[in-house]
Amino acid sequence: MLKDSEDGEGGTKAVLIAGPTASGKSALALTLAEATGGIVINTDSMQVYRDLRIITARPSPEEEARVPHRLYGTCDAAINCSAGSWVADARAALAEARAADRLPIFIGGTGLYFKALTRGLSAVPPIPPEVREGVRARMERDGVEALHAELARRDPVSGAKLKPRDSARIARALEVIEATGRALPDWHGEGLPPLLKPGGVKAIFLAPDRKELYARIDRRFESMMKAGALDEVAALAARKLDPMLPAMKAHGVPALIRHLAGEITLEQAIYTGQIDTRHYAKRQFTWFRHQLPEFEWVAPDEAVSRLREWRLL
Repeated sequence: MLKDSEDGEGGTKAVLIAGPTASGKSALALTLAEATGGIVINTDSMQVYRDLRIITARPSPEEEARVPHRLYGTCDAAINCSAGSWVADARAALAEARAADRLPIFIGGTGLYFKALTRGLSAVPPIPPEVREGVRARMERDGVEALHAELARRDPVSGAKLKPRDSARIARALEVIEATGRALPDWHGEGLPPLLKPGGVKAIFLAPDRKELYARIDRRFESMMKAGALDEVAALAARKLDPMLPAMKAHGVPALIRHLAGEITLEQAIYTGQIDTRHYAKRQFTWFRHQLPEFEWVAPDEAVSRLREWRLL
């Protein structure tokens, strides 16, 4: 329960825990939720997929049983769970927490989701499946460079901003044009309002030493393999889903699928998954530093002390 002193004007109404992958966010959120009676709300774009519990390091069933967890494993891998759909689900989870007088604890590593919480999100309408499938079929047939050239003609702003090999974002920009008749930048000024007001929000970014973080990433990937990640990915691969779907591009998934297809060894797949995850962690540092400077950066071993200073523990 929120303390009386925290529930008034200027009190803590939500806590945001962000950071790179493998930085200890889940353990900190669990500690805080147990101490406050809070609700842990997933703010990670890959942990929404129910097919990928192990490879995305979702909380275990035992951890989920200790305190309420929301928005984990809510989407099927065959669905492109957009930021807009996550915001709608997050709004409902936030309302549930407030109705129960519980502290909402948003935790994850997806910067866009945190930005949507505090700054809002552009209101792009849902893309019809037939439009999405048409764009992806053209990309498979003509190649990403051809669609990037098309995007540069139809949406010069996005075309200039996106790299010619960024297939996911190029496809997304073309889908928006096809579905709405408007370029993606045109929608940016007509967005959804933020779910959280600045007052009463405590935002923390766990910033481990890079060398130690990369070692933790490597160890965790090996632990995920021992826990059954290969079988999990094999079950996903057996569904023959569109390889451009977000779940099919989760870190480690493409490399393990290549191993299952006999293209690379298991050792090569593990190494590739580890390197891809390290690169992602590096991008997370950069994104939060430039996009969400209001987050307070702390070393993981100092995070509990900071929560105590905020009178949350």
